[in-house]
Amino acid sequence: MALNYLNFLKIMKHILTFLILSLVFVSCKNNTNEAPEVPVETEEVKELAYASFGDKIEADNAIEAKLMADTYKDLKVGDSIPTKMIGKVDEVCQAKGCWMKIDLGNDEQVMVKFKDYGFFMPKNIAGKEVILDGKAFVSELSVEEQRHYAEDAGKSEDEIAAITEVRRTYSFEADGVLLKEE
Repeated sequence: MALNYLNFLKIMKHILTFLILSLVFVSCKNNTNEAPEVPVETEEVKELAYASFGDKIEADNAIEAKLMADTYKDLKVGDSIPTKMIGKVDEVCQAKGCWMKIDLGNDEQVMVKFKDYGFFMPKNIAGKEVILDGKAFVSELSVEEQRHYAEDAGKSEDEIAAITEVRRTYSFEADGVLLKEE
């Protein structure tokens, strides 16, 4: 009889385990009495896309070109400052894209060249927005160099011949450029 009692306890143990597990599963069942989901209105954020040229740079913390014009006025020939600038392209070298001019406002431009001629820009980007990272400086541009740039820009013979004086220019040597894609 002691043997039957032990078997009975083993069977009861299994039944009790089964009941406990059943209760656990039933209690974990999803509750369908939850409040209905309220649709959340989200504002779609369009991430700006840029084509990158030269060194990899980030699009943040760039100074507007029009504000940079005041900084250029305070520089002397030979001074340079590291900066990041955002502006609109006025002109690009039509020979191979080896320079571009950025609009500073008030009929002023900055001549942009690329560090060690390590990269060039597409020739069809006039009017597009760019972000430049590098150094801003003031230089004097010889008559010969001005004529060379005018020729690269596709200026007429008369326009090239009209260049007769050394000119103080705002310059920028870019390590990297981001071209805003549309």
